[in-house]
Amino acid sequence: MDETVKEICEKFFEIEKKFNLIQNEIQETYFWQLIRIYVYYEISRKLGVFGSPQQGKVSVFDKVLSFIPFIKNSLFSNPLKGNYHKDIVIFDHPRRVKNRGEYQDIYSHFLREDLDNDLNFEIIESPYLNKHYGEKKDYVKYSDRILLGSYFNKKIRDLKFRHSENDEILKIKNEIEKQFNINIDLISIIKTHIMDYKYQYEKYDKLFKKRTPKYIFVVVSYENQSMISAAKDNGIEVIELQHGTISKYHLGYNYPECEKDAHVENVKYFPNKLLSFGDYWNKIANYPLEDKNIISFGFPYLNETISSYLNNEKDQEKNKNQILFISQGAIGKYLSKFAYELAQILNESNKSTELNKERLNKNYKIIYKLHPGEYSNWETNYEYLKKAKELNNFEIIDNNQVSLYDLFSKSEYQVGVFSTAIYEGLIFNCKTFIVDFPGTEYMDDLVEKEYVIKIKEAEELIKHLDSFKIKEYDKDFFFKNYNKNDLNNIVNKQ
Repeated sequence: MDETVKEICEKFFEIEKKFNLIQNEIQETYFWQLIRIYVYYEISRKLGVFGSPQQGKVSVFDKVLSFIPFIKNSLFSNPLKGNYHKDIVIFDHPRRVKNRGEYQDIYSHFLREDLDNDLNFEIIESPYLNKHYGEKKDYVKYSDRILLGSYFNKKIRDLKFRHSENDEILKIKNEIEKQFNINIDLISIIKTHIMDYKYQYEKYDKLFKKRTPKYIFVVVSYENQSMISAAKDNGIEVIELQHGTISKYHLGYNYPECEKDAHVENVKYFPNKLLSFGDYWNKIANYPLEDKNIISFGFPYLNETISSYLNNEKDQEKNKNQILFISQGAIGKYLSKFAYELAQILNESNKSTELNKERLNKNYKIIYKLHPGEYSNWETNYEYLKKAKELNNFEIIDNNQVSLYDLFSKSEYQVGVFSTAIYEGLIFNCKTFIVDFPGTEYMDDLVEKEYVIKIKEAEELIKHLDSFKIKEYDKDFFFKNYNKNDLNNIVNKQ
């Protein structure tokens, strides 16, 4: 792991500039806009910087079984069926969390309750790991028909590039391989994404002509580019709800070659507006949007669920010896090893003569909270976590039975790399350590402002346990207090 995220991004941006990739067209599509984040993650994985995406694996058997519900959903929950109007169409996050007794997308579920009653809406739900969770509602349609059609389209059709296009792709491929010393099948990546884009664009164009919505809400824009393109071509305003950490190293949002105001229209597959968690996020990246279209909005789920836990924190003292680890799939193999090493030192004070043994005898306990996408595969992927499980001061949370906010309210410390949950932990006054693994660049601003401490080794963390002083700051800066009037002002403006 020789290159950092920062170094990879800097080289990546230089390649984009050299070949004018944001504006480059192949097969009548802005192909690079379709693949740039995928290529970035592919480079990072090949360099060993990031691990697998945050999700469990789907077996061949599961894939075969999933075809039956896919076909059923394509027939009975097909969003393309019927000619009727909807004011708003919502493309939510496929991952569901159990909240108030039902599975919900925590980023968009508030829309169902808070939109004005005279606005009618429809939700287009995508499967998570080939499944849909929760009870099916009348206003919910499944995207299975479009995804299944796109899959078979690639099986029965082919895309032939022109000679000039092949030459252009080869130049870009050679430059990537030269800069990063890796092999990458750029032709296949481009072909797959263009075929998906063209097929799905046609279906979404048909959908929007039937529904004639005025607004679309989307949670992850960089996974819905064909939909966004079709919506904008139909004169529909696309509004994205922030769903995670954004920084100048997140290629879903940062476009350094797109100067503010002058070239914002150059990024064709980006939403018209972004509703951010709070003011902090509005300047954190070079968005391909005018400033007026980046709106501090809040995180309704956070507002809804956090208050009772904050009251718990006031009513009962935090466990001064509890250290909460926030895992995520991209860096889980590094962080789990670090947590194991820390637990060993804390569990056996005689392993280090330099450390304060009185401090080590406080019986610190480590809680390792896995990301939902890691629940099903951590025992296969994280060998050090399996070892840590045998220690008496280590607990692994691999389910949603325990609220993360409950853990924050009871933990004195939190440890992570670049998870969005770290910002939520700061609201609970958790003393926060950022471990210097790939992706910590996302947190550079927090480190510079001294809200958190960046550390490299377990011993370094231990030395700060007693001396850590929390720096005061305006927590609304990260997460604005949500007001449903803001939502209806946005969608009711003419």
